[in-house]
Amino acid sequence: MTGGPRVRLLDHERDLLLRLLAEPTVNPLENGRPGGLWPAQHAYAEAAARLGLTVAHHAPAQPEYATRADVPLAVRRAAAQDSAFLAEQPNLVLRLGRCPTASTVMFNVHLDTVDGDEPVGFDGARFTGRGAVDAKGPAVALLAGIRAAVEADPAIGRDVGVLVQAVAGEEGGAMGTIGTRPLVEAGHYGRLNVFCEPTGLRYLTRATAAMTACVSARGSDAVDDQPGAGHNATVLLGFLAQHLAHTLSTTDTRVCVAGLHTGLMHNRVYGTGQLLLNLAYATTPAGARLESAVHTALDEGIAEFAARFAGVDGFARTARDAAVVTTLEWHKRGLPALSGDDPWCAALLARAGVAAWPADEPAFTCDAIWLHGLPGVSTVVLGPGTLAGNNAHAYGEYVELDDLERFAATVAAILRCFASDRTAHGRGAR
Repeated sequence: MTGGPRVRLLDHERDLLLRLLAEPTVNPLENGRPGGLWPAQHAYAEAAARLGLTVAHHAPAQPEYATRADVPLAVRRAAAQDSAFLAEQPNLVLRLGRCPTASTVMFNVHLDTVDGDEPVGFDGARFTGRGAVDAKGPAVALLAGIRAAVEADPAIGRDVGVLVQAVAGEEGGAMGTIGTRPLVEAGHYGRLNVFCEPTGLRYLTRATAAMTACVSARGSDAVDDQPGAGHNATVLLGFLAQHLAHTLSTTDTRVCVAGLHTGLMHNRVYGTGQLLLNLAYATTPAGARLESAVHTALDEGIAEFAARFAGVDGFARTARDAAVVTTLEWHKRGLPALSGDDPWCAALLARAGVAAWPADEPAFTCDAIWLHGLPGVSTVVLGPGTLAGNNAHAYGEYVELDDLERFAATVAAILRCFASDRTAHGRGAR
């Protein structure tokens, strides 16, 4: 599709993207401050209304969505400590036509972003700003694609329905638990569901999930003149970081040793500290196996540390008490992963001219996990640009106008192919 036609973004669509980029919508888990999602979503809904889309839902998730056992700990804590946490993170659903699920295509975009000030601009060929590629740019290109599809085929909006989810709670480790998940559970999905994330305009039928383990040492400090009088959390956690990184990398996971902190001074022994690991997995069963593997690897690491340092001057107490002062707390676990292979979906996207994501290329994590296990529906991840190539989550985030316009053409092609595929209309959940 990268060499195919484009759907031009009109002036008001370019202006909308610049307006969205200027609106601070940083996920509060990133910076602790409420963002501007309400005005951003209102602007988005106003632009969508020009195409005939109406607001089907616009509200934050109910409090019970922040208390479930599989909700990341950071979300549970933030919701419990601040009533505004949920109130400032609404989710928007737009609808074109009222059709059964089997005759509906759903598109999901997230309007929250990671933290980091980025200059907003457009030089005629490239948009810059936080969220340019992840995912405000795709959100605007999506509307352009719907516009082109409706202009080309009057069945879209009449015989074929379109849903657009513009959600909060994707970034900051929220994992869609207070954004996409409540909308899916309320039935806001279609026979085909497209999550607009940067994939280089290749469709991906997989999405990894992740679990976050926090290994803590809670021992006694000591002065540097008598280091053996306390527990050396730095040496203990440093040893465990290497052990876990090596051991868990042999399992079905992608290991990120995310951080290790004990203290900053040179003249003391720190008895407390924590080690964070983020562990991605490709399937839900693999996640269950990984959770068990973490516990086993940690026990083995503690035992190895105790044996190695038992006779080492200055570390004998740490070795003796390692199992007592070391604890494991799960900040995130139990989330599903998306994996699917629907021949109907593959055939439809092939007709639309969309290339498939290479089977040997790893997937990434996004809100598409919440469509895992739903019967009679297909889910893909698809969008312009790439996470690394366009500096998503990094300094200098940008997206090319050309990529947005090609994505808009892709959206239009998918909708037109779906509308012409009458075999899809009598199938799927209703």
